[in-house]
Amino acid sequence: MNDTAPVTPGHRRFESEMQVRPDDLDMNAHVHASRYFDYVLAARYDQMERCYGMGMEAFLARGLGWFTRTSHVEYKRPLKLGERFVVRTWIEKFHKDGVRVEFEIRKHDSAKLAAAGWADFTLVNLANGRATPLPPEIVAKYAV
Repeated sequence: MNDTAPVTPGHRRFESEMQVRPDDLDMNAHVHASRYFDYVLAARYDQMERCYGMGMEAFLARGLGWFTRTSHVEYKRPLKLGERFVVRTWIEKFHKDGVRVEFEIRKHDSAKLAAAGWADFTLVNLANGRATPLPPEIVAKYAV
């Protein structure tokens, strides 16, 4: 069975700029590994509304939510307190009931890669907690 929706994403990349806060740091005075994925989620939340025109609130109003199925992060360079960085994300592919989002986190001043990876998100019906197929109108909005 093919679990890929019939629409191919445009792979358009969107960016959100952020800054390292004191509570992001670990005992080594650089960003804790768990925060990098938090940055990706914050960027996606921003980009869903601003770049795709359908924010998380619109999904919730339809009784839908996104769950992380799988994620992978490769750490390249540490981010430190006060450092500005850019989170760039794009939809790499659609699944029957979700998307694969790829991302890069780059230092703002040098554009050097701090981390990169991907996450598979599943669209879920919040009433029953089960995966649900992507509606065509959502695929159309996100296939840019």
